[in-house]
Amino acid sequence: MNRRNFLQKTGFAAGAAVLGDVAFKNGSFASPASKTSFSQRTGKIKLGLYGITYLGIWYDGPGLSFEEFVKRAKDYGYDGIELDNKRPQGNPMDIPQKRRDEMRNILAKEGIEIPAVACNNDFSSPISEHRECQLLMVKETTRMARDLGAKIVRLFPAWTGIPIHEGVGTYDLVHTDYYSFQRQFPYATMLDRWNFVKDCLKESAGFGEEFGITMALQNHPPLFKDYRDCLRMVKEVNSPWLKICLDAGMMDRKNPEWVEEAVRAVGSLQVHSHYGGEYFRDSTGKVQSKYESDKYHEEIIEWADYDRYIELMGEIGFNGYFCYELCHHIRTPDGKTATVDYAHEQAKLAREFMADILSRKGMG
Repeated sequence: MNRRNFLQKTGFAAGAAVLGDVAFKNGSFASPASKTSFSQRTGKIKLGLYGITYLGIWYDGPGLSFEEFVKRAKDYGYDGIELDNKRPQGNPMDIPQKRRDEMRNILAKEGIEIPAVACNNDFSSPISEHRECQLLMVKETTRMARDLGAKIVRLFPAWTGIPIHEGVGTYDLVHTDYYSFQRQFPYATMLDRWNFVKDCLKESAGFGEEFGITMALQNHPPLFKDYRDCLRMVKEVNSPWLKICLDAGMMDRKNPEWVEEAVRAVGSLQVHSHYGGEYFRDSTGKVQSKYESDKYHEEIIEWADYDRYIELMGEIGFNGYFCYELCHHIRTPDGKTATVDYAHEQAKLAREFMADILSRKGMG
């Protein structure tokens, strides 16, 4: 199953059950404003490197230490890092206060910011013990974000996780018809799971207020069908501490009209974003994005019109980070798992690719 089919199959039931066809038919979630209704504001974007790239799950080799990760970001020209709350870099259980102080010193020495910490949470379980464990993890991640000097914690509504098979991370075991979001807890309705997530997000927003950290909800499947689900969830929670991390690569549709509608609808709620994919240097020396299917598996390397996306971010006055994430199994042309050297190459090319767009759009 490719990523597009996964989005359609796992997201449709959630979106239809939770939001209902009526909301879409009567236009209550249509784009709230046309381009001309926005004043021409200028935002600024910094580039970050997201730690999921270097956890040792997508390539043949170990994850990088925090020090190694920060140095790579510095060497490749990134402004900051987004720390993943996973081992070996950023699990709060492993990082006492003394180590947190050391990490802040490392960042200061390298001149690297830490705009966000990513939380890999799933609030959708109907089992209360599951949700309480997730809430504890979110609270401790938020405390750690405060201690490290970050301003944002990125949240999922319902993260399915990354199983490790034969030493490599894969989505195949959680993105299939056999094991899907719906089959995970067949006795729980989509509305039940929506409300479980909403209740946990309310508590998470409280953690944000406690520690002075903005919580940013990503428009990520499978609970969310599209950006409207993410926006509705944030509005239902109704807390100034819960904002949105709108990612173009996560949108169910990539056509320009849909992307523009999403950006304008989210507007000032947008506080963080990511970009992904793989890149190559063409015969002229220019870095280009790959967006073809990998012939060794069905995952689609996501593509989005980032030129237009960046323009729209400027129009809504976004001032924040775009963080690059290499977040899928990487292979050599002969089908073998690539080494960390390929991840290094992609991190360098991804920064050059987006920096070129920011420069052309006056957003850097």
